[in-house]
Amino acid sequence: MEKMIDKENQRFVTDSYHCWLQYRKIENADKYTNIASTISVALQSVVIDSAVNELKIALKSMLDIVPTVQQSVEDESSIILGTYESVNLNNYGISPKLFDDLNEEGYLVKTTDDNRQVLLIGKTDKGALYAAFHFLRILQQEESLIGLEIRETPKNQLRMMNQWDNMNGSIERGYSGNSIFFNDNDFTKDLARIKDYARLLSSVGINAISINNVNVWEVETKLLTKEFLPKVKEVATILRSYGITTYLSINYASPIELGNLPTADPLDKEVEKWWARKAEEIYSYIPDFGGFVVKADSEGRPGPFTYGRGHVEGANVLARALQPFNGKVVWRCFVYNCLQDWRDRKTDRARAAYDNFKPLDGQFLDNVILQVKNGPVDFQVREPISPLIGAMKETNQVVEFQIAQEYTGQQKDVCYLVPQWKEILNFDTYADGEGSTVKSIVDGSHYNYSHSGIAAVSNIGNDINWTGNTLAQANLYGFGRLTWNPDLSTEEITDEWIQLTFGHDPKVVEVLEFILLQSWRTYENYTAPLGVGWMVNPNHHYGPNVDGYEYSKWGTYHFADCKGIGVDRTMKTGTGYVGQYFGPNAERYNSLEDCPDELLLFFHHVPYTHKLHSGETVIQHIYNTHFQGVEEVETFIKKWNELEGKVENWVFENVKERFQLQLENAMEWRDRINTYFYRKSGIADEKNRTIY
Repeated sequence: MEKMIDKENQRFVTDSYHCWLQYRKIENADKYTNIASTISVALQSVVIDSAVNELKIALKSMLDIVPTVQQSVEDESSIILGTYESVNLNNYGISPKLFDDLNEEGYLVKTTDDNRQVLLIGKTDKGALYAAFHFLRILQQEESLIGLEIRETPKNQLRMMNQWDNMNGSIERGYSGNSIFFNDNDFTKDLARIKDYARLLSSVGINAISINNVNVWEVETKLLTKEFLPKVKEVATILRSYGITTYLSINYASPIELGNLPTADPLDKEVEKWWARKAEEIYSYIPDFGGFVVKADSEGRPGPFTYGRGHVEGANVLARALQPFNGKVVWRCFVYNCLQDWRDRKTDRARAAYDNFKPLDGQFLDNVILQVKNGPVDFQVREPISPLIGAMKETNQVVEFQIAQEYTGQQKDVCYLVPQWKEILNFDTYADGEGSTVKSIVDGSHYNYSHSGIAAVSNIGNDINWTGNTLAQANLYGFGRLTWNPDLSTEEITDEWIQLTFGHDPKVVEVLEFILLQSWRTYENYTAPLGVGWMVNPNHHYGPNVDGYEYSKWGTYHFADCKGIGVDRTMKTGTGYVGQYFGPNAERYNSLEDCPDELLLFFHHVPYTHKLHSGETVIQHIYNTHFQGVEEVETFIKKWNELEGKVENWVFENVKERFQLQLENAMEWRDRINTYFYRKSGIADEKNRTIY
């Protein structure tokens, strides 16, 4: 395997370490050289410094030019970097009013009329940084600069990464090595890698991060203390220089564990005072601290329920403590009873988020944001949109995705999630009539939320290529780009990532497009039929185990018997879950005739002989898709092998190895699922294929 050594950091790296910031040498660089010789900087800040450094790194790598940096705007400068207030735009025939409808992270990228200068102008220094990254993306894709004029502003206010890192160095649901933030119950000493991560995140528009796991254990609880706050500050300083705000996940029982109080009751006056003092202490270290991410009263984590209080009291006591500093509380809505008895057909985990939070609309303080998982259960390859999204018109919301592929192959299997996220964001909730899409709700425009956006569970670790499988980098890139602009097409995002990461070879582009754009459906084909989900091995969640999910000890989650399969969530005979949706969606899901095939078994219990809209029976669909899924993985392998010699050898071998694991996984899913349902139903495969 090919390796290069980064002498500065003594770290072995390959091209894949740099992800989409490889800045490959441009062969026909003449068309750009006249616009890259000088950088004029019209503003001084740590964020502007990051933009200048990125431009210098990239221009040297792509064009073999080391630009001169001037701390003032000069007429002969080729790149002008600043804000609309620090640059005299009238000199370039630009009205400052052009920035009126841009938020503080918006920017303008424009070449002058003679095409001899390019302006990278932000509404603030953060906007200027994003403008620099956009400009470099244009160069990497070798696009024309003639007559260039791009004005952009992010659609979502909060674009957040949730690290599930533990201080012992492990990562909950981590599939790419250990934490880049923590090691041996302390912070890492490798701050250079944290800086590189900040560069990657900033380049795709991520502006917030919580650096520790939402499940906060004993050591992580101490992140709020003087022992660790100086080190949190050190990390926050790096992240700040790339426009990223730092958050911490907290233990709700901190007043007991850190403050020696007898209670964490949110209505106790001493508890309220303790949180106020703690907030003041944190902000003395980190003046721009973002706030707290909180998982409370779910899966054994402490919360206000212990004291007979609810989510409103629990979140608001923290919000009051953070209010003087403009801090926010991100309160996760992943709340359910993991010990519920599923033998009772009226018990339904999918109802939990809506049942818990919908009645509380309008009662949370304005600096509380509810973080709602995209589906009602848990990041399955296929599930409906959470009915809570859009149901709370007076409560700030962010939608939560999972970039880490906990239930979608764990970065062994290729499963490109941008197509899934596009479907979610474009889904019409009908919360306020037609046109109430998820993306219009979480971007704050539909209900005029004060704070809203999109968050996701990170998929990175300290593996050389960050994501275990190099192709899993596409999910990280795609999340950032889609969060910045949900109207970008899947194809646009995919082509950007391929070209920035692998270059412009038509064969490489063709193969990677084929694999990525088909991979989500392929994974669904060989795993979960028709919206069932959960048929995974307990605890680690990789590989098939039809009855094995850890919380299904009371019976199978999918209620399969000798006659049929599926969960009845209808109004008349089922759990009534469909009633949580707004009119048209409730009617569609409640109707056996109208329910989309891909979600049929999520909403209905049907005989194996039930005919889908496709014309297949349920049982034949299960057989066909599981055979098809394996065949599709075999096609992926064949196509990837065509790229030997066209991509870096280390990357080729890395992905080739992962595809072999994926094939083994797909075959196991096919054999176990098909065998289970053949024996359960007694119905043979119409195509007479071997089912053991």
